[in-house]
Amino acid sequence: MKKTFEIEVDCANCAQLMEQAASKVAGVASVTVNFMTQKMIVTFEDGVDVKSVMKTVLSECKKVEPDCEISL
Repeated sequence: MKKTFEIEVDCANCAQLMEQAASKVAGVASVTVNFMTQKMIVTFEDGVDVKSVMKTVLSECKKVEPDCEISL
C-alpha cells in the first residue's frame, strides 16, 4: 500500500536524512521525501498497521529535525 503524507522539512539535506531514517523502520518497504513539494510517499509492507508505523517514522524523522511534522 502506498500513501502520501504532508511533511514539514526545512532543507533538501534534511529531507534526504529523513528518507534514510524512515526507510529503516519496520513495515516500510520504501519511502521518498520531496523537499520541494513537502511530501513523503511511503510504500508499506503488506499487513502492517499504517498508523503505528507512521508514529515510528515521525519519531525517527524528529531525530533528524526536531521540529518536523507529518500530517498523519
